[in-house]
Amino acid sequence: MQSSHNQVVFGNAKQEGASRRGWFIGHFIDPLEDARHTEELEVKWAVHSSGDSRTQWAVNHQATTLSILISGRFRLEFEDRNIVLSDEGDYVLWRPGVSHNWVAESDCTILTVRWPSKSGDSVAK
Repeated sequence: MQSSHNQVVFGNAKQEGASRRGWFIGHFIDPLEDARHTEELEVKWAVHSSGDSRTQWAVNHQATTLSILISGRFRLEFEDRNIVLSDEGDYVLWRPGVSHNWVAESDCTILTVRWPSKSGDSVAK
């Protein structure tokens, strides 16, 4: 991350999120003075290889989640349906309490925004 007087922050989302499974903005950023530290939202840049998956169901109890496809093909599985993101800009938004998992059907890049950003909110179901 590079900054100018901590009022403007710029860098590379992929590099900065590498140690946190892609998450680069949220409550988990330290120090607190870093402009990327916030409890308002979390942002994730995820690059997945074809076949990558999270087969264990997960749920957020407080946060709403928005995932947007940048490139590739990505399937999100919910208890009542599967949604495939296949065109640049396709998205899915789900509210707190909705269980999900996912599969990268091809090499893909996904931008995910979750709000609010609360420690311990994302749990395995």
